[in-house]
Amino acid sequence: MAQAEGASGRVPGSSLVVSVRSLRAGRFVLSLARPLVMGVVNLTADSFSDGGRFLHPALAIEHARRLVDEGADLLDLGAESTRPGALPVTESEELDRLLPVLEALAGLDCPVSVDTMKPGVMRAALAAGASMVNDVRALLEPGAVDALAASDAAVCLMHMQGLPRTMQAAPHYDDVLTEVAHFLAARAAACRSAGISADRIVLDPGYGFGKTPAHNLSLLAHQSGLARLGYPLLAGLSRKSLIGHITGRGADDRLAGSLAAALIAVQQGARILRVHDVAPTRDMLAVWAALDQAAQAKNQDAQ
Repeated sequence: MAQAEGASGRVPGSSLVVSVRSLRAGRFVLSLARPLVMGVVNLTADSFSDGGRFLHPALAIEHARRLVDEGADLLDLGAESTRPGALPVTESEELDRLLPVLEALAGLDCPVSVDTMKPGVMRAALAAGASMVNDVRALLEPGAVDALAASDAAVCLMHMQGLPRTMQAAPHYDDVLTEVAHFLAARAAACRSAGISADRIVLDPGYGFGKTPAHNLSLLAHQSGLARLGYPLLAGLSRKSLIGHITGRGADDRLAGSLAAALIAVQQGARILRVHDVAPTRDMLAVWAALDQAAQAKNQDAQ
């Protein structure tokens, strides 16, 4: 695949060994021996894919339980849209959408993540039973690192150039892989310095967040370089505009492209897939795992 703007495919100074083998998220310890599936539950009126469908708490709770039945290893609740061009919502509005659903799901035998960039929402969500925070701002807001450090929850640190309202205006990188890697490494180091252990940290390249299709494709092609930072990678490619750019299909008709992108992400080192379609993703991973096991068995027989 041709490299995009400044994509070297190298992460300077990175280790070749992934050190984190399990993810500690509150009362849960999740093995990373196989890729995990995180099911998306949007509690917003304007998310790019299913905004408004699960705005009512009862519908969101029903959908979340359905995703767990389909095999979700984690859930990710988002009460503020971060699609390109999205306007921010107030903390109180975000909490009004989030807390009724989170409190209803807190007893599930499944970690519940909260997708938020606001430290006040983080603290309230953690107190209400959230096991993870998924932050598109990578805990850059004042007080965000402290909120996670005071808990035993996991955190996903995502790269984003700019803010949702303007991030797709004119994204530019001299070397997209290196710049994303350096940002994520620095944010992980800030968390470690605050007392957040390595087995609570996940990194996300931020596909579609301040990146052109060429940037996204280059990152995906060289994503294994980010895995060398030593933390598990989360890939969120499900139904993204990148899939629409390639296939020409609308957000509700991107399942096949999303599965293809998810498989490539796993082959490039992702250990968590953030998806809207849990059951098809689990099926895809089952086929991939079976093929991988067959290949390993053949290699062992040949030795």
